[in-house]
Amino acid sequence: MRIGCPKEIKNHEYRVGLTPGAVREYVAHGHDVLVETGAGTGIGADDNAYRIAGAKIAKTAEEVFARSDMIVKVKEPQPSEWVQLREGQILYTYLHLAPDPDQTKGLIESGVTAVAYETVTDDRGGLPLLAPMSEVAGRLAIQAGAAALQKANGGRGVLLGGVPGVLPGKVSIIGGGVVGLNAAKMAVGLGADVTVIDRSISRLRQLDDLFGGRIHTRYSTVEAVEEECFSADLVIGAVLIPGAAAPKLVTREMLSGMKKGAVLVDVAIDQGGCFETSRPTTHSDPTYEVDGIIHYCVANMPGAVPVTSAHALNNATLPFGLQLADRGLQALADDPNLRNGLNVHKGRITNRAVADSLGYEMIEPKAAIAA
Repeated sequence: MRIGCPKEIKNHEYRVGLTPGAVREYVAHGHDVLVETGAGTGIGADDNAYRIAGAKIAKTAEEVFARSDMIVKVKEPQPSEWVQLREGQILYTYLHLAPDPDQTKGLIESGVTAVAYETVTDDRGGLPLLAPMSEVAGRLAIQAGAAALQKANGGRGVLLGGVPGVLPGKVSIIGGGVVGLNAAKMAVGLGADVTVIDRSISRLRQLDDLFGGRIHTRYSTVEAVEEECFSADLVIGAVLIPGAAAPKLVTREMLSGMKKGAVLVDVAIDQGGCFETSRPTTHSDPTYEVDGIIHYCVANMPGAVPVTSAHALNNATLPFGLQLADRGLQALADDPNLRNGLNVHKGRITNRAVADSLGYEMIEPKAAIAA
């Protein structure tokens, strides 16, 4: 199979779908790899590094899309990319279709087989291809929030760790999953006063044990979310419903009760955001203000640290990618965890959460592949 890796074109996206190390693995499995020139610049990998790994270099993205059987990317295809996809081709990347009807329509019309990193599962029901970027995003959320809190950036002027004689900043994290856990680690490390809100008592017990009393935990109710938002200097939105649009847990009305200059960081923005006032932003213009509250809603947060995040992502995506390259659609038929990643196939939606969010009829993945 010929594997294609185009350069990412989303605003300030420096990650790459295939590192040179990953290319070597595909080549070792007998596949041809075609990489767009400059694709690895953001991680310090020039074209020669890819040639040494066994890849051929394409001059344009158009050549990569036209000549490849499988496209490996990082972010969802942009309009200029999805029109180049075709039936019989496999797309393997993050998609986040639920809040994106235009992209969904584009993929349906292309006929491509689209496998989304964020809905591939493991034997325990986890999301192994989402986890590494959730780890990065959770840690970055605290860094970004701490910077946004600085007065010169529009924030309250609070130092999260405080100093002797001055209370530390208060961080409220909505969601105790991978993002929430990693955000809490960073916030605790800075010396902040940290509360994690989740609707799973068992998860709150795990977090309480893990942090040994260094964080507060609260069961998620409307009242709890409201109280935590009103008292916080920094609120991290870290909720996830796999494949589906994120629930709006913080309303615009709640903003009026928050401290002026407080910061909201919405890590769920790829799935539509969990704050009612969230809208996607970019690394070049990351924040905006609503009712005196600073919002940070960058949709590709890990792109800010591409060396770390690209290698972490490739570590996770490579085993499943090799399955797809080695066995094509048969890999989807045989592996239920990989099959859970199938979102679109030959013009049909194959993921329940996406279908329900956007009003499409859904066909079961196994039936779609068999057909």
